[in-house]
Amino acid sequence: MTKDRHPPDSGMPDAETSGGISKSRFVVLVLLSALSVLPVNIISPSLPKIAMEFDVDFELISLAVAGYAIVTALVELVSGAMSDRFGRRPVALVSLSVFILASIGCAFAPDIVVFLVFRAMQASIAACFCVALVAIRETSDGHDGTSRVGYAAMAWAMAPMLGPTLGGTLDEFLGWRTIFVVLAAFGAIILSLSKRELSETASPVRRGGTYLGAYARLLSSAGFWAYVLVMAPSSGILYIFLAGAPLAVGGSSATLGLFMGMVPAGFICGSFLTGRYGSKVPRATLLIAARLLTCVGLLFGLLLYGVDMTHPLAFFGPCMFIGLGNGLTLPAANMGVMSSHKDMAGTAAGLAAAMSIGGAALIVAVAGQFLNRPATVGTILSAMLIVAAMALAAAVVVAFVDPASRRTN
Repeated sequence: MTKDRHPPDSGMPDAETSGGISKSRFVVLVLLSALSVLPVNIISPSLPKIAMEFDVDFELISLAVAGYAIVTALVELVSGAMSDRFGRRPVALVSLSVFILASIGCAFAPDIVVFLVFRAMQASIAACFCVALVAIRETSDGHDGTSRVGYAAMAWAMAPMLGPTLGGTLDEFLGWRTIFVVLAAFGAIILSLSKRELSETASPVRRGGTYLGAYARLLSSAGFWAYVLVMAPSSGILYIFLAGAPLAVGGSSATLGLFMGMVPAGFICGSFLTGRYGSKVPRATLLIAARLLTCVGLLFGLLLYGVDMTHPLAFFGPCMFIGLGNGLTLPAANMGVMSSHKDMAGTAAGLAAAMSIGGAALIVAVAGQFLNRPATVGTILSAMLIVAAMALAAAVVVAFVDPASRRTN
């Protein structure tokens, strides 16, 4: 029986690629990465109702989002190293199992303390993000992994985009607790698929050493730092946009939400381009081009501001290049981190993710000192352009410290 293959130039994995990954296995890895980000904001529309039911202040219930993000960073920090030590498959299966139990616990929580404890446990699903990234790299040849991570990144963007809509709809018709029942069901389905499709990709050689020794090796690597210094400001630009856009641009919440959706739409486009061309373009070239696109877009926005263009599209149109640049940048940078440290790819992916989150948070905290003043479109665009220039400089450094980034195979 002949196999149904994608066109040779599509970039999508074939039924059985030279890297040894089947279509079904690739789909499972994409689902793992999507589920790892879906719970972040799926409950955002329901937070007021949850606070009301538990009779607590909104500041306390907001820990369900802020606390979740903190635990996610910690999980990513350790889960990658654990997958190097114990293997990708066991870490994914345990993560999914804990997530299912935690989701059920949230659904039936009798009070706020129990709810927040189980909500923190839900962050265990973040381990699947690292597992999916590393498994894609380990089942890909050359730079094919960049293309595959690009396609997976489209799911990273779509999951949090659709999450609040899904959560709000479930809350409206069935109550907020149903959200967690549905998350548990998603987890159970993906757990079943993972047991059948997810094979071990880590070799026994990669499971030795100590955690501290692995972290020390990575932190002493110029290549690792170069990629992290591309990723952190790239994410930091997005955080500045999310924090500053509502302060500088008026209009109704619905209109604002519509315009802000242009940035994740740009990310999806960038991720698709990475999926299509990531295996054909040297990684360093892709990173530099991506960061240049963001800088040019933001500079154009400043020019429009300078000539008194006040329509919201004069701000949000150029900001779309933030998403486009990040969609090109993050898959390539993640692959660079893992490819440069193949013997501890999981540890590298996890540490880079945690450091990127921390770095982005630091960037937006510093930028917030300027945004606290009467924020203008010019102030926000200027802050984002400065950070974008930092990411561009780091992308240029990557080309010098990682010779492999200048090759396509």
